[in-house]
Formats: sequence, structure tokens, C-alpha cells
Amino acid sequence: MYSIFKDFDSIDNSKYLTVTYYLEAKTSVKDAAWSLAIGQSIGNPEKRSVWETDEIFENHSCIILDSEKRLSTITSGTVKIAFPLANINLEEDGISQILCHIAGGQVDILEVRKCHILDILLPEEVEAKFRLLPAFGISKWRKFNGVIDKPFFGGIVKPKVGMTPDVLLNVVKEMVAGGVNFIKEDELLGNPSHCTLEDRVPLISNWLNKNAPEVIYCFCINGDAPYALKRAKFVAENGGKGVHINVWSGLGIYRAIRKENPDLWIHFQKSGDRFFTDPRNPYYLHWAVICKIAGWSGVDSIHAGMIGGYMNQDEEELFQAINTLWKYDVVPALSCGMHPGLVQKINSKLGSKDWLANVGGALHGHPQGTRAGGRAMIEAINK
Repeated sequence: MYSIFKDFDSIDNSKYLTVTYYLEAKTSVKDAAWSLAIGQSIGNPEKRSVWETDEIFENHSCIILDSEKRLSTITSGTVKIAFPLANINLEEDGISQILCHIAGGQVDILEVRKCHILDILLPEEVEAKFRLLPAFGISKWRKFNGVIDKPFFGGIVKPKVGMTPDVLLNVVKEMVAGGVNFIKEDELLGNPSHCTLEDRVPLISNWLNKNAPEVIYCFCINGDAPYALKRAKFVAENGGKGVHINVWSGLGIYRAIRKENPDLWIHFQKSGDRFFTDPRNPYYLHWAVICKIAGWSGVDSIHAGMIGGYMNQDEEELFQAINTLWKYDVVPALSCGMHPGLVQKINSKLGSKDWLANVGGALHGHPQGTRAGGRAMIEAINK
């Protein structure tokens, strides 16, 4: 029978998507990797079929890029598995089907006790064709708004929900007066009857375009796919520069929005991702893998995490994610407890000023109001 255990150099790497897993197995990593590789490509991991020819194995089976002997001696460890690109129509199946292949049926296999996805790698030429570019990203944004050699300053609309469009506009005016470069609505806003997108998009966009055209405002357009796509189009057609969409709208939606809206800023909001990116889970996607997917999808900014706030996050994990985002020219947004006293500390820890300080509570909760909160943040950023 055709062997699916191969050396990395013995295969044509241009034909495979390669995934690095950490596996814990009931018996051996060899058995767990076999179950994953077969189960996520050609068949049942425990039953062979008369229809499984050597030709099907050779062209469509996953390949385990490791020694069968080594893997048979361990019950946990990392292993690379190559997924044939022949099984995926990248352009149309996209992110959704990539994830279906690499993070699917192994959760149902008893042999696999833990499965952590640590990295994904497309062949360089394939990635270059598949990847979509951000509308702005770090480089274009600095030219657009003239913010040079310092972090960007973002504000988060508060209260999260409950405001009418007119009250929201007044909040936006105060945020702009406070000096923000970027404003995002909270992921809970969506399209409620008290503050619909139909009402607030033209109202906010018209005022910003006349009074602060350098400010990016991201409207929350969360929703199931047809609604999210329709809302992105509505924002673009009514003077808006950006959209905010939460991870629960689907990891494939970002690329879909980018394909239809090449000039629209896309902000990726991570709230909720820990349900599938927390390393304490038996099955999880490393956060840097999600950031790479965001980079492939052409997002402009992403809530990467936080340093020194109230978010409980491993700094090594965060730094790996931020380095991934920088590679794809995506702006890392840091929020969840951001305040003026943290800016220089974060500059020092990152060794860079290519990040967005996103502020909510410290902005609006300043004793003298939102405008004063913004000015305090600007003072810290300009040091």
C-alpha cells in the first residue's frame, strides 16, 4: 500500500498546505497522525475501502512529514501534516474549506486526545495569489493620516448599545475633538432598531467626511453572511470608510468582504475567540494562526490582544501574533484596559510604534469627559 509517511524534501511542497500540529494520543502519535491524515482526506481512519487505489492515495491523501518509527515511540509531540491543494478550490472554497480540512473530523476520533494547530503554511507562490491586500494597512495608513513615528490612537464607542444615532454623533464629535485617528463601534451594536445602520451610517459618515476626513470610523456590521456582505456594501456606498466585524460572523467573511470592497477598511474583532484559541482547550487554533488567516483575508486591523490591561493573555503568544500581523501589514490593535500610562511601556515591550492604542473606558471615563480623555491619551502617545 502507498505509504503516507514521507520526508519533507521528498514531496513537491508547492502542491500542499502544511500544518504543524501538537498531538496527544491514546496509544501513539503515529496512530493519531494516521487517523487525522486519513480521516481528513480520503476515508475512514479505521476502515479501508476497495475504492482507495494507490492513485487516490498518491494524489489526494494527506502526507505525514515525519518518521513512522519516531512517531510510534511517543504519545505526544509536534508533527507536520501536508494537505493536498488538489482537494481544495482555494478561490471559491476559501478560508472556510481550509479550516474544514485542517480542523475538522479529528475532534471525533478517540485516538486523538488533544489536537493543537500551531501553524499553517501555504507555498509561497500559492499564498501570493490567494492573499488579498488590506485597503490601508500600516504603511498606507501612515501616509493617509500623517501619523508618523508614534502609535495610532483609536477610540471605542461607549455606551456599547442604547444610544440613538444623534447621541452617537455627539459622542463621535467629542472623540474627534480629543484627537482620535480611528473609531470603532462595539461588537454588540450591530443593527438594532434604536440605532440602525440605515440611520447611523450616512449621519456619521457625512459629518466625518466634512469635518475629519482623516479619521477611520468602523461601523459594526455583524450578521450572517448575506447580511454582512450587504451591510459592507451599504457602508461603502454611503460614505463610510470602514467596517468592524466580529469573529463570530465567521472566519471566511473577512475575505468575502474584502473581495467585494477593495477600498474599505476592515477591522477584525477577536471578542469570543478564546472559545477556540485558548491553549487550555484540548482542541484549539493558535491565535497566530488566526492572525495569519486575517492577513490572507486582507484585513486592515485586528484586535490582537493587550499588554498590561485586564485581558489575561500570554505575552509570548501575543508577540508571535503581532509579528505575524506585521508581516502582512496589518495594524495590531491593543485594547481591554488601555490607558495613557501604558503607552510607553508597550512601545518598549514591542520595540515598535506600529500599533493601535484602542481606548474605551479610559477615554469616556475621564473625570472631565471624553474630549479630555482623548487629550490625555494624545499627550501620552506624543511623548
